[in-house]
Amino acid sequence: MTFSHLDDGTAEERWLADTRLISAPPLESLPDELVVVAAHPDDETLGAGGLISRVAGQGGRVSVIVATDGEGSHPGSRTHSPDSLRAKRRLEVIEALSLLAPGARVQFLSIPDGEVGTHASVVEDAVAAALDATDAAPAQTLVVAPWSGDGHRDHREAAGAVRNVASVRGVRQLGYPIWMWHWGTPEDVPWSLALAVQLTEDELTRKGAALRAHTSQVKALSNEPGDEAIVPPRFHAHFTRDREVFLAEDPGDRATLRSGFFEDFYARHDDPWGFEARWYEERKRAVLLAALPAPNLGSVLEIGCATGLLTASLAARSDRVIAVDASARAVDRASRRLAGADHVTISRAHVPTEWPEGEFDTVVLSEVGYYFDAADLDTLIRRIDAALTADGIVVACHWRHPVAEYPSTGDRVHHTLRRVPGWRRIVLHEEDDFVLEVFGGADVESVAAREGLA
Repeated sequence: MTFSHLDDGTAEERWLADTRLISAPPLESLPDELVVVAAHPDDETLGAGGLISRVAGQGGRVSVIVATDGEGSHPGSRTHSPDSLRAKRRLEVIEALSLLAPGARVQFLSIPDGEVGTHASVVEDAVAAALDATDAAPAQTLVVAPWSGDGHRDHREAAGAVRNVASVRGVRQLGYPIWMWHWGTPEDVPWSLALAVQLTEDELTRKGAALRAHTSQVKALSNEPGDEAIVPPRFHAHFTRDREVFLAEDPGDRATLRSGFFEDFYARHDDPWGFEARWYEERKRAVLLAALPAPNLGSVLEIGCATGLLTASLAARSDRVIAVDASARAVDRASRRLAGADHVTISRAHVPTEWPEGEFDTVVLSEVGYYFDAADLDTLIRRIDAALTADGIVVACHWRHPVAEYPSTGDRVHHTLRRVPGWRRIVLHEEDDFVLEVFGGADVESVAAREGLA
């Protein structure tokens, strides 16, 4: 897409006259951790200054990652060199953030202006480090970056780099439009993906002051040709309105799969997922069973027992097994398989809403975590944690390749599990196709330590 900041662009009055802007649903819950990615200095203030101010004002943590120094903003300037612009624009970001969120952390990546795509891995590493450093759960973390459809190459590349990191970690990503307000019209906006933050008077005042701090962009550098303002008044008006609009970057996000999905799947397949026939499945079960750190597993909860193949092996090493599945067909087949095992109870339940009573020494979460959306996965983990005995363990095993129908991925699930407070990893087995981990509390010993060998 080709456009210039010197073009007249779409008047703010046209945007304000469209009811879809006014009626965009609100961004309901504020994150505990907000990571803002800017392709250039001032993107963060233009697109998300009000949100930054609100999160900081309500006690949330704000991190800002600025990919380039924007030294290419005035390529025709005869009064300012790229190096002088680089230094100036960095200082402008620092001043603007001091007005919006005084405690915000800011990181400059110094990628050459216009080359975010070439250095996308630098952006990915910085975003990954910011997300991995937070104590906030994925559901309480939000990343905002320039909208992928904004029409500027650096904005598109920044959005893609963020998506590569946030999606794996189960962190929500929203895009903030900047240039779309200039080149676009209301008909160009995917309004079904829009969320709005209605700004208070104080937030508007802070954002206005922060915008003015970016003097190299909102004012002409001089009266010389090539020094014109990048954000002239007609364009600036889009960012002084009383709301900020964000667009969901992953419209394919799916809710937790319900029982109907599994009933249909079992009805169409005699051997769902090849449990009975595939060597892959047989070997994976053997790896999981070998990873369990005790010969006797005590009281076991198996979440998503399917047709009961793994359940039967767990039962041979357990005092009691509670196995649940969302599918009535699966429960029927598993019950017939385990008919002679009096210490095994198999029932239909859609966790985490429905949950069995009691405490468990071993919880098995095998090939089910990616069926849950982020909120339900967090709830599931809290229920597991509350149901574990003091020296209980959790074994998790998941397919690593993405499946279009699933709301999550195995890698995303395990990233979330690794961040559960009080859990430490005892076992890690990772292959191209699946990842297996065993977690326990601080007092859970390794196999060697339990047998006095370490």
